[in-house]
Formats: sequence, structure tokens, C-alpha cells
Amino acid sequence: MMDTADYDAFAPAYVEENENGLFNKWYERPEVLRLAGDVEGLRVLDAGCGHGPLTKELRDRGATVSGFDVSPAMIAIARDRLGECADIRVADLAAPLPYGDNEFDLITCSLALHYVRKLETHARRTASRSTPGRAADRQPASPLFLFAALHRDQDYFALTQYSEDYAFGQTTTVLTYWHRPLQDVLNAFIDAGFTFISLTEPKVHPDTPSELLPPGDKRQFLSFLFLTLALP
Repeated sequence: MMDTADYDAFAPAYVEENENGLFNKWYERPEVLRLAGDVEGLRVLDAGCGHGPLTKELRDRGATVSGFDVSPAMIAIARDRLGECADIRVADLAAPLPYGDNEFDLITCSLALHYVRKLETHARRTASRSTPGRAADRQPASPLFLFAALHRDQDYFALTQYSEDYAFGQTTTVLTYWHRPLQDVLNAFIDAGFTFISLTEPKVHPDTPSELLPPGDKRQFLSFLFLTLALP
């Protein structure tokens, strides 16, 4: 389980960064929405929804949305943003999901799977809540590019807990993640019954403000991998 105090302590500062930052507004959200496709009339679960920016985008595109996050502070912001038309709950991605079997047509999980130690268990729980035919889940980062590049003294193939420092506004915090090799990520979902549909590693959105881009190559790969899976 993730420590809720991590995000509760700096939720407003995180929201400001997430709303307009390079990695979220101009990279991960556009690609998740592209992969989700036409969601009109679908029942969609946004797992690890945070303060709800992706949930709102899905709702605005015609989906009936539900979402959950482990942080009560984030969920309070999401509820204010989405109102009573969405089912937004406090729940832990690493625990049994508080929904019925076959309840959702599509599941998104954006920048959250790296908090889960037992990914195989999460994959099985996700499968039970998904309607066969269409379900998507997303792995937030490429372990090959991020973990292997920054932690060269560690075993790439081992399940490894590691921490990184982040600054949100005036708040500096340490967030802790679980690294696993890409093959273990894919196999966790395949073993749970999912079919692997696609893996993408996009460039940033073409409308990204130039001041947000790293120096050098103005459309470089930002080290995220996006997985799309489905139940047969």
C-alpha cells in the first residue's frame, strides 16, 4: 500500500504541476486518450485517478466514469471537479477493487502501476472487473530507460524498490516505486488472461509549448511506455 501522506501533504502543489506540466498535460494524457479511442457510452474506470484530470476528459467525451485513488486529498479534489455525476472513491490499487465483476468496458491506469508490488495480483483483479472484448491498462514508465539508466548498480531483472526526490511548488518530497523488467509487466497481464494489443512510445504532443521541452531534440522520447491490453 502506498503511504497516503505522500500525496495528501502536497496535493494542491501536485495538482498545479500536473494540470500544465510536460509529462502530464502534453505527454501521458494525450496518448492515453488516443489509445482509449471513442469512449461514448462506455463504462470506464480510471484506476489511480488522482485529482481526476483524465477522468474528466473521459467523462467529457461521453463515458460513464468511475475513479479511485489511495489519497483522500486527491479524491476530494476529484469530487469537486467531477461533481455527483461520477463515482469517485478512496481505494488502494494494491487491494481488492471495490467494484463488481464485469463492471467496466474500459480501464485506464495512468502513472500508478509503479506503486504496486504484487502486479500479478492487480492484473487478475483488473481482469475480473473488465468486460471481455475491451479493456486497457497502462504501464507508466519504461524500466529499461528510467531505472536502468539511473540505477546502473542495480539488477535490472530484479523486483526492486527505489525512491526519487521531487519538488512540487515549495514542497520537496520522496516518492517510492517498484521497478520490474518490462517482460514481467507484460507477462503479469498476459497470465491474467489479457491479450497484448500494442505498445507505444510516443513523442510529446506537437502543440507542446517550446519552453517546456528539454534542450536538444525538441520531440524526444520521454521514457514512458504505453501498453494496451484486452480480454478476449
